[in-house]
Amino acid sequence: MSKKKDQEEVSEGPQNRSGPEPEQGSAAAEGAPDGDPCASVEDRIVGLEKEIADLKDKLLRKQADFENFRKRMLREREDAARYANASLLSDLIGLIDDFERAIRSAEESRDFGTFLQGISMIEKQFVEMLETRWGLKRFTSVGEGFDPSRHEAVLRVEGPAGSKPTVVEDYQKGYYLHERVLRPARVKVMVPPPDGAAKESTDDGAR
Repeated sequence: MSKKKDQEEVSEGPQNRSGPEPEQGSAAAEGAPDGDPCASVEDRIVGLEKEIADLKDKLLRKQADFENFRKRMLREREDAARYANASLLSDLIGLIDDFERAIRSAEESRDFGTFLQGISMIEKQFVEMLETRWGLKRFTSVGEGFDPSRHEAVLRVEGPAGSKPTVVEDYQKGYYLHERVLRPARVKVMVPPPDGAAKESTDDGAR
């Protein structure tokens, strides 16, 4: 009887049990994720940090370029102001040379007439150069009506009754710079007598 019982226990072992067996690896497959999310976040952080570093580098380069540009513009502006009169001074140097030659010639010849002629030629060349190259034009005022925008009355003399204020003498000529008065002329002006003086003169003539 014991042998029969043992045989029954053997027949009921694991290899003889009926029923579906679980597939290998199915549980592991159900529990395992598709990828590691921590790894993908870290990669993204690294990428963003690299992008930020690149942007900072570009910003610093732009700031350096702008600072260099600002300094260059400031330097060019200072140079422009410092050398703005270079062309005018270059023209004046030529006139200085002419004066030196005229003085040297006068010292050798002791001829005042020749010296005066040379100085007059230099003055004429100087005025022509200023007018043609720089727009500086000298004007005379004798015989013209008095214009406060162009004339400065230094002296007034009384003229005939009914006359208009008129420039009769230039003490110092005036100059235009292009269309603008750079310096008004200083002049002597003839003005009509006051109304009382004119009336008195008329009364005296009637007597």
